[in-house]
Amino acid sequence: MILLAAEGKENQVIAQEVGLSPRSVSLWRKRFAEGRLPALANRPKKRTPIRYTEEDRRRVVEMACTTTPEAETHWSVRTLAKASGVGRETVRDILNGARLRPHRVGTFTTSNDPEFREKLIDVVGLYTDPPDNAVVLCVDEKTQVQALDRRQPPARGGPMRPDQIARRTHDYKRNGTTQLFAALDVAAAQVQVQCKDRHRSRDFLRFLDGVLPHYPERAIHVILDNVSSHKSTDVQEWLGQHPRVSFHFVPTYSSWLNMVEIFFNLVQTKVVARGVFPSKRDLVAKLLAFVDKFNREGKRFHWTKTPEQMLQSLERLSGH
Repeated sequence: MILLAAEGKENQVIAQEVGLSPRSVSLWRKRFAEGRLPALANRPKKRTPIRYTEEDRRRVVEMACTTTPEAETHWSVRTLAKASGVGRETVRDILNGARLRPHRVGTFTTSNDPEFREKLIDVVGLYTDPPDNAVVLCVDEKTQVQALDRRQPPARGGPMRPDQIARRTHDYKRNGTTQLFAALDVAAAQVQVQCKDRHRSRDFLRFLDGVLPHYPERAIHVILDNVSSHKSTDVQEWLGQHPRVSFHFVPTYSSWLNMVEIFFNLVQTKVVARGVFPSKRDLVAKLLAFVDKFNREGKRFHWTKTPEQMLQSLERLSGH
């Protein structure tokens, strides 16, 4: 810049040649004019960076883990930095280093079933070591599946494109609901479903009546949760009439032990959550189409943990 200026070129021309702004060229020329060549050396920074001690780091971690900000439920990097007197980026580094995430929270439910251990061993045993010449079915209902339609076409919100996600209207209209009954054959990776208007005991039994003919002359072990429609008097009478069927109930608040819930999660994620259904019939058709695809792919769910490993994990989490 100085040599070009010595040739008599203007700041605008010099800026274009060296790739800087005219203002930067003007500042460097002024420094040269005031101090000649020594003035072109880098000057030391005026502000000395703040040095935080290990005590500062411990204080940030302790505040994040044991306190909350005034009138708020959890810390953010900004509020924790202000309360602790430590720089925001340093607080972010401390939280990342300690693997702390104040903005996130998880939920859990502890089973109060006095027969938790026995039921856990029973159900997981059916997954990992099923009886010979028998079929294990995971059965449940995904209730109140709603046929939601958007009030405006998705095109108005805009399709996905670079730097923009797909958009649609927040408001919707309801076009009815259906109850999705499902029976997952664990070994065959096949699922049988029916969509019904209600989920009473009689609907549950009619569903089972449709499932049983697929497994003639085989013992059937059905894994269920504890909903009342699975334990009514009608159901008990039905069991007496079908001696080759055995019910195995998961512990209370332990629906995660029923592997059909994995299938329901796929249905929710891949069909329902972002689906647009102009009618209940359309919803049912799309659910059945997903089931057909699932059965053609035949991807089996594998249970990997033994009951002993699961019990040890639960004891560790509960602190016992």
